[in-house]
Parts: sequence; C-alpha cells; structure tokens
Amino acid sequence: MFLIPPESYYFYKKNMPLLSVNINKIATLRNSRGGNAPNLLKVASDLQRFGAQGITIHPRPDQRHIRYKDAQALPSEITTEFNIEGNPIPEFVDLVLSIGPTQVTLVPDAFDALTSNAGWDTIKNNVFLKNTILKFKEAGIRTSIFLDPDVIMIEAALSTGVDRIELYTESYAANYKTNPEAAISPYISAAKKISDLGLGLNAGHDLNLDNISFFAKHIPGLLEVSIGHALICESLYLGFENVIPMYLQHLS
Repeated sequence: MFLIPPESYYFYKKNMPLLSVNINKIATLRNSRGGNAPNLLKVASDLQRFGAQGITIHPRPDQRHIRYKDAQALPSEITTEFNIEGNPIPEFVDLVLSIGPTQVTLVPDAFDALTSNAGWDTIKNNVFLKNTILKFKEAGIRTSIFLDPDVIMIEAALSTGVDRIELYTESYAANYKTNPEAAISPYISAAKKISDLGLGLNAGHDLNLDNISFFAKHIPGLLEVSIGHALICESLYLGFENVIPMYLQHLS
C-alpha cells in the first residue's frame, strides 16, 4: 500500500481533492527518441517531491507511451497513491494484479484510440465490469470506472461493486470558457448522485490551471483529480516545481 508522505501536505487542507499526475506524456517524449531521457522513474519521484499526491499511468495495448515494464518498475519510486488506468483486457488485468497499485481505473478505450473519449455503458457492460472489478477487489485494490456525467449510467454502476466513479470531464473543459455554469451543471448532478449511492468521486480529462478551480469548488465530494497532458504542457513553460503547487492551491 502506498502512503502519502508528510512533505506532500504543503498546500493540503482537510477534504481537499488529491492531485494525481498522469505521466504518459513523459513516456511519449522518451519513446520518441529511444534511450531513457527523460527518465520516467525520476520524473515520478520528483513530481511527488514537488507535492503531487499520486502518480497515474495509462498503459495501452500498443505500449506507445507507458510500457508494461514501466508499470512494473514504478512502485519502487512511488510513495503516494499509484493509479493504473486502462482497458481491462486480459493482459492489463494480469499486469495490475501483479503490481497491486492503490487504485485501478477501468476505461473503455478502443485499441486505436488516441486518448480516452467516452465513459462506460454500465448497463450493456454490467456483468463484464462486475466480474472484472471482483478480481481487483479480492486483491485489495481500490476500483474506479470512467463514466460520462450520466445519472442513469452512474446508477447502473452501483451493482458492479465499484468503489469510485471517475467523471470524464472533456465536455466540461470544452465548454468552460463560453459558459462555465452550463458546463458544470451535469457534473454537479452526477456528483450528487454518486454521493447518494455511497460511492467515491474522482475526475479527469482536459482539466487544467484555467478550469480546475471552478470545477473543484462546485463539485461536492470530489476526492481526486488525475491530470496529465495539460499539466505537462504547462510545465514546459513553468517547470514541475512551480506547476504542482499551483494546482494544489487551485484545489484547496
């Protein structure tokens, strides 16, 4: 089990959502040139040292960014929460069970998907999700599933035995600048339903320094956000050591 070290509480307040940093893009940069620069393990270690309260990876079947051997090596560097996302194909399930991360987040990615682009249909896939989640829970791994802010799908998720729902926030991010109140509205309804069902709430996808504060302040019961692409891009200009505290301030 991975524990949050005291130094990660620099900006931490009671009931503040945890910040988990997705490091897929670091692996993409490394793979584009071969070798080991940037060093994925060192980046994971440094991000935690700068205040990140979790590390997220999303290995895909073609291993175009995070490789399975990365996933297997990372526990030696992770002192906070370790979240592994992915489509639960047999190889992924075996990988997660062999590692035993803090959390596994199930995402219905197509094999050729550039990035995650939809949540689960928890009615159509209910039996599959239930059977898959049971394997992880028997191994003591917290489970989460990736969902659109759809109350019907959230209600159907309860019978799968899942611990948490991760809300897919792309539509919020896409509409935030033009109408933040309209953009956040379905997520507030979804969050209330998740709370009523006694499930935990995570969120992620396209959240950034511009829109994260509004989201966090309006979503009741938010436990964790997973942020990768935007945070890495922002850090190209500002540096990880500055960007991580900025996110923590926005989340507090």
